[in-house]
Amino acid sequence: MIQPAERLNLVKEYYFSRKLKEVAQLNAEGKDIISLAIGSPDMPPSEQTIEKLCEVARQPSAHGYQPTMGTPELREAMAAFYKRWYDVDIDPKSEVLPLIGSKEGILHVTLAFVNPGERVLVPNPGYPTYTSLPKLLGATVLDYNLEPSPLGKGWQPNYRELEKIIKYNSTDKAYKLLWVNYPHMPTGTPANMETFEELIDFARKHNLVVVHDNPYSFILNKEKPLSILQVPGAKDCCIELNSMSKSHNMPGWRVGMCVSNAEFIQWILKVQSNIESGMFRGIQLAAAEAYNNSDEWHRVANVETYQRRRKYAEQIMDALGCTYDTNQVGMFLWGRIPKSVKNVEDLTERVLHEARVFITPGFIFGSNGDRYIRISLCAKEEKIQEALERIKKVI
Repeated sequence: MIQPAERLNLVKEYYFSRKLKEVAQLNAEGKDIISLAIGSPDMPPSEQTIEKLCEVARQPSAHGYQPTMGTPELREAMAAFYKRWYDVDIDPKSEVLPLIGSKEGILHVTLAFVNPGERVLVPNPGYPTYTSLPKLLGATVLDYNLEPSPLGKGWQPNYRELEKIIKYNSTDKAYKLLWVNYPHMPTGTPANMETFEELIDFARKHNLVVVHDNPYSFILNKEKPLSILQVPGAKDCCIELNSMSKSHNMPGWRVGMCVSNAEFIQWILKVQSNIESGMFRGIQLAAAEAYNNSDEWHRVANVETYQRRRKYAEQIMDALGCTYDTNQVGMFLWGRIPKSVKNVEDLTERVLHEARVFITPGFIFGSNGDRYIRISLCAKEEKIQEALERIKKVI
């Protein structure tokens, strides 16, 4: 009999892929589930973005293959975006690589840097793909714990523990990558320069590359957004992934970028050019236009809208008896379940089947999320309000 590749035994079907089938079935049965689970912005991109897409799509010459490295217009817009918002200088010809979504970057970076058996450090809790993709590619994945800081800095790496991980797992197989993500998903911990500087010091000491995934720096952030590349010399040992999915309301467009030094970008491009053939020209030029969105657009779409929704999400946490840090940013709210609840899935399944509201159990982000839930802010205010009322009737 034909058997699948052994690597499939290393991973499970992505939680949301599996769970959304169940939610779809419940909806087909007329249950009308309100989803507060996935971080897919429900608002449209800016009008100028949509107009540019339509304009280019009508051009007969726009439908052919495009350069794998992206059009000059898109690369220049990405570099200008980094200068405008992060005050980081990027050479558009050699230091930025457009991606079909930053999730693709996780694959390309791992293929470009990690040999089978070599080691990758991933945060716990953290985005599940940081773990699953390296496993599929034959890397050795080691969790490092993020812990709530007693100083009010959110969930931070424990560097003593990181040192022990490297010391007690030393073999002939090198440590190659350390994945990190601030503002952090799922905990909502804001970015801060002290953390970035400590991570770079650690990377230099142990000769590894920090890969910073940075899609949430605009969401609920009233301050200047931060990039790890603001640290002097960071490009030497850092790669930053960024995405238009959250910041520009374009999750289905699949536009992201990889930013680093020219040599790293060339290695990643070598992988990318053997996997895909570039984005549709209309999407690239429309994305370039979106990077010109006004400060006002970002303030309304990324801050004010999510602020209003966050108030109702906090009321849902209160109704469920959960505790949470009010300093969180990003498009989710992360809360600790009450001691009276034995298992987080007991709570989320009850909310799904009795209140007909889909929220995310924290265990999907790692063992440090076992006592937590995550609520998405990607639903209209009236829907979050309705979810609140349904939960109040059940809990």
